[in-house]
Amino acid sequence: MINLKILIILMSLLLFNTPQTYAQKAKETSDYKLEYLNLKWWENFEDNILNEYLIALYNNNQDLKIATLKTKQSKEIVKQAFANQLPQLYFNGNIQREISSSTLKMGEVTIPDYNQARYLLPLTMSYEVDIWGENYLKTKSMKKQTEMAKEDERAVYISVTSNFVSDYYTLICLDKLIKNQKELLELESQIVQMEEAKYNSGLSSIAELLTEKQALLKIEERYNSLLEKEDLIRNQLIVQLGDRYNNKIQRKNYDEIPSIRLPHEISTEAIQYRPDIKKSELYLEKAGIDVKIARRDFFPKFTIYGQAGFNAYDWCKIFAPHTFMSAIGVAPSLDLFTGGYKKSKLRYNKLEYEKAKQIYDKTILTSIQELNDAMMSINIANSNIQKSEQRFNIEKEKLELANNQFTIGAKSKLENLKDQQTLLIIEEDLVMNKINAIIASINLYKAIGGRDYTEAL
Repeated sequence: MINLKILIILMSLLLFNTPQTYAQKAKETSDYKLEYLNLKWWENFEDNILNEYLIALYNNNQDLKIATLKTKQSKEIVKQAFANQLPQLYFNGNIQREISSSTLKMGEVTIPDYNQARYLLPLTMSYEVDIWGENYLKTKSMKKQTEMAKEDERAVYISVTSNFVSDYYTLICLDKLIKNQKELLELESQIVQMEEAKYNSGLSSIAELLTEKQALLKIEERYNSLLEKEDLIRNQLIVQLGDRYNNKIQRKNYDEIPSIRLPHEISTEAIQYRPDIKKSELYLEKAGIDVKIARRDFFPKFTIYGQAGFNAYDWCKIFAPHTFMSAIGVAPSLDLFTGGYKKSKLRYNKLEYEKAKQIYDKTILTSIQELNDAMMSINIANSNIQKSEQRFNIEKEKLELANNQFTIGAKSKLENLKDQQTLLIIEEDLVMNKINAIIASINLYKAIGGRDYTEAL
């Protein structure tokens, strides 16, 4: 029994000497995911309907749930790796019946045939002493993998929410364009009727009538195309929300959309918060750790093992004092020949490290390109909005003059209808430029890693 007490004390020391900081480092909550939505940034659009949809997106979108599950899976892999740093205790019993049907001779000793039972009930403990820190590095490598999964999850959140908001404002744009196109259709229908009356009266040629009929058909085609796009975008939004019973998308009116502040320039330092750059940095660190692991795999390993239990040939005497068995020892091991496996593994990890450096450099270049592209889109959007507003205001003045001329009889009703059409067509350009500016701001939000660039303005 003294041996059993010694074994239990030794196993307890091994357990309590294990570092406890891992449990604190691995402890995380799910609250951080709400920050991925960056609701403070989306409040710049002053749209409560949009904010409610973003919360619904957070709770129901399947892509976001899949990304979250992948992160949780990676955390479990870290726990599996950390388990290898701890002592292993298991029960490996054996109950058997031995039957010998012949007499055995062992020198002058004769053992007749016999039947007997054997009950072996031991607890076995083993612990690989991590002298070289190899198991610790394996856990650290898996933790880097988990951090990479978190960055993947953050990237999915940024992408899904940005795509949703872009589609949301595209739908608002289509609402306005459909409304304008419907007015154009009504105006063109009146124009065709007037041209038919003029043609029947001999005041216009058949070519003029056919031209207006052709224009009417073109407007109808565009009207149908806009209705189709509206239906497609609405269906996409419904799918992203993850609600199979929802068939409506509420949205703000175009005229209620506020102006978004757009920067004229932004520092390239903003890309450091992008999830792909963070991930490439973590990948580079992980690859360096894996090289260290491969090197330390050449060193000898030392395993402390112990066993305590009962070994009896009679079940009634299984717990008798003389049936107790115990053992403890240290088992060193060193691989002398593995067919070049370890050398190949080391070379592979070194090449993986070189690949990680190239991926990191490429990610930085790609991020700078996307930032520059987003800023170019914003600068073009700023310029186009100003020019389209100027054109629209000029056309409004022209329409006022045309209305006055129509009132005094200096212009015909037909000419006045065409002037109204021109204003609606120019307004379409203004609508699309305004929505393009909003989408450009969303692309910039994505390019800097889902951060609010307006804080730096």
